[in-house]
Amino acid sequence: MVLFVLAVLTVMKTVAQTRDQIRRAQIDSMLTARYYRSPYDSTYVVRPEGRLTLKMRVNQTGNTIHAKGTINDVYCKADLATRRKLTVSIAAIYRGIGLGFALNPAKLSGAYKDYEFNLNYYSSRLSLDASYQRASTLSGDIHRGDEKSRLESDDVTLKVLNIAGYYTFNHRRFSYPAAFTQSYIQRRSAGSWLAGFSYQGGSIKTTDELKQRNPNAPVTRIYLGHFGIGGGYGYNWVLGNRWLLHFSMLPTFVVYNRNNMTVNDERKHAQYMRFNMIFNERAAIVYNFSPRYFIGATLVMNNSIFDDEMVVINQNKWRARASFGVRL
Repeated sequence: MVLFVLAVLTVMKTVAQTRDQIRRAQIDSMLTARYYRSPYDSTYVVRPEGRLTLKMRVNQTGNTIHAKGTINDVYCKADLATRRKLTVSIAAIYRGIGLGFALNPAKLSGAYKDYEFNLNYYSSRLSLDASYQRASTLSGDIHRGDEKSRLESDDVTLKVLNIAGYYTFNHRRFSYPAAFTQSYIQRRSAGSWLAGFSYQGGSIKTTDELKQRNPNAPVTRIYLGHFGIGGGYGYNWVLGNRWLLHFSMLPTFVVYNRNNMTVNDERKHAQYMRFNMIFNERAAIVYNFSPRYFIGATLVMNNSIFDDEMVVINQNKWRARASFGVRL
């Protein structure tokens, strides 16, 4: 009887293992079919070989804010910058589906309190770069007439959202993923016209800590809120079989502007209809040692340029990334 029960349990275990193997094989087959079902012209863009890609990345980001305006006949200006953030991350991508983890050494030691979230989506036609930053390390100078106040970390809080979206017209031959995620390989040089939008929104506020440290410091609030639409161009330049150079620019014209600056309860609004622009610049370089090993570096920037007699608020946000990857 005992032998019979052991035999039945062994058979059931074998059947369960077989079912799990079949299920994993079916899932892998579906992912493989999806992975190689490329929307590109294979003469120009192809999928790399290998099921799994492992990447190690080093990232650095920074943000500067410049604001100026005349409030109650007093000229006010602020020149501020966040502390640069350095993170180390690892990522694993299986058949185009990835998972990553980032680590900030300064944050672990308590020396860095800022928070930033980045979302990047690159497909054949549509691409999206989004970042949300909440920072207390913003520092710099605020001028109010002849008075000057120095802002240190924790004197102001910054909350800002940046979004840039693209549509690629030559989506059969030009690949953003080849330059930024290495999930495709650009085999021949190609470029494309782009259409897209930009949004920058958020606020900068002085804190109670500043007022306690410097009672004469003005209570200041700077609000960002502008949306632009426009078009640009991107190009992937393939050198030999190993190098890929990418550059793209998407200038957008601001069609919605709610920027304003408040100093000691006196607020001044930007003019709604002015010649204002937001620029989105992207650059990348990829070198393939072999079909398995590669290194790369990318730079993503958002810059706003405003011409306004009332209130001018310019933001320059950037992220640089270096990576090393292996395909298995």
